[in-house]
Formats: sequence, C-alpha cells, structure tokens
Amino acid sequence: MTATTVRVPAPRSPRGSTRTNAELYGWIFMRASGALLLVLIFTHLFVNLLMGGGVKAIDFGFVAGKWASPVWQVWDLVMLWLAMIHGTNGMRTIINDYATKAATRITLKSVTYLAFVVIVVLGTLVIFTFDPCPPGADVALLPSFCTA
Repeated sequence: MTATTVRVPAPRSPRGSTRTNAELYGWIFMRASGALLLVLIFTHLFVNLLMGGGVKAIDFGFVAGKWASPVWQVWDLVMLWLAMIHGTNGMRTIINDYATKAATRITLKSVTYLAFVVIVVLGTLVIFTFDPCPPGADVALLPSFCTA
C-alpha cells in the first residue's frame, strides 16, 4: 500500500494592499455586536415570552402595546440594525473566504448588500410607521389604549 500525498494549495494572499485596519475593526465589531446582541435578544425573548404570557399571547395587540412605547421601538430598531450589520459583515467575510472568482465575489456581495438595505429600510419603516389604532379596525382586536 502506498501513501498518497495530498497537496493543499497555499492560502490566498489578501487582495490589494491596504493601510487601514478595516479588518481589525470588523473583527472587533463582530465580537462587541455579538455580545450586545445576546443581551438584546435574550431580554427581548424574556419580555415577550416569559413576562408576556408565552407565544399564545403574542398578537397584534401585544405588538401594538409594546410599540406604543418609544423605548421598545428604539430597542427593536437597535436589535434590527445591529443584527443586520452583524450578519452582513459575517456574510461578507464568508464570501471573501470562499468565493474564488472576483465576479462571483462582487455578485454575492451585491446581493448581500441589497438584501441588507431592503430589510433595514423596510424594518425601520414598519417600526416607526406602525399604527396601533388603525381606523376602521375591529375594536375587539385593538389594544386597550385605543379609543373607539
């Protein structure tokens, strides 16, 4: 039986020379945002599921009641933005590591950035334009603070 030698290609060198520490700042951001996201998400889950009466209690009125408070609007906005920036940066890193062709990298990153923009813009609009007391809605479905 003969031993087969497996040749592993040398790691690709970084594309271009940069004089900034952008990758270092990205690495630090991922650690800090990950820790902050843990706090934001687990607090969100605790308030919504344990203090809020469980999954069965989450309905339009529950969300409307939460978003009537600017604190929860800002909380959810920070959670949305931070999660999207964190996830997009992670995808950018994965694309840089595994996409070998420049055209593939550009295409994948473009799709990732487009998805980021669409989700952040729509999510932000929903959080700040949400009307908890829409005109013409069934009064039984509205939160208690809405007047008929």
